[in-house]
Amino acid sequence: MAEPYGAHEARVAYVGESVYGETPANPAMVEIWTAENVEPAIDPGLIKVRGVGSRDLAFIRKGLRQVDLKFGYSLQNIYLLNFVMTLGSMSAEVFYEKPGGIISLLHKGCIMNSAAVECSVEDIIKANAELIGQNLSVGTTKIGSSYTPWSENPVAFYESYVKKQAAVLERATAWKFKIENHLKRVPVIRTTNGHLLKYLMERHRTITGEIEFEFETKEEYDDVVNDTAFTLEIGLGGTNKATFTDCKWEKVSTPTKIEDLVACKAPFVAKTVAVS
Repeated sequence: MAEPYGAHEARVAYVGESVYGETPANPAMVEIWTAENVEPAIDPGLIKVRGVGSRDLAFIRKGLRQVDLKFGYSLQNIYLLNFVMTLGSMSAEVFYEKPGGIISLLHKGCIMNSAAVECSVEDIIKANAELIGQNLSVGTTKIGSSYTPWSENPVAFYESYVKKQAAVLERATAWKFKIENHLKRVPVIRTTNGHLLKYLMERHRTITGEIEFEFETKEEYDDVVNDTAFTLEIGLGGTNKATFTDCKWEKVSTPTKIEDLVACKAPFVAKTVAVS
């Protein structure tokens, strides 16, 4: 008798594609051992046809197939995060494995729609990725010729830093940022694979974030009042960093609670970002 799969029997791996929507033959897969909250999804985009003479549907036809994959992971390097910058396509496999069998969900033609990264004291840096794919195939065997996990340690909060205008800020207690590509699914009328999108195009990009400080100075309030632009640099472990240019605080608030220290929360918006 078949048994349900548990989260401990699930794994996530990916490989870059040289041709959009085509998984390389016998791929060497990179496995994300720190993946969490994995959510593969497929929507057939059903077309519901009605007609006179009945209160019920006359026909149900498949429409544009929509493939999505979301997951979080502990940041160990910037390899995967770079996909949100380069907009390169990948094949991402979510598979569930136990001695009795394997279920493999292969997401082809995946491009990263958004990536959110955050860090707070006494924790490690966490990332959340949202991917949009072209197609999904289901199998009973793993697709890769090998599966190699990242070997680096997850990046702890004390391996990060926040710099403003190249000056280290030692008041920060938490930070987060999000890069959104606002991808658009573009289908075309065609008889072969017409139910699959042909293009997955980037549109305008938004770059936002938030720094939380211990409230020691009025610097952020001054920036808002004076309409001051600045550069932010956030450490991602080792020599890796995210650099945000032409930033402005969108809002500054100092929530004050009884029997607690006063914190300063400062959301920001940036014109550009570089991850290196």
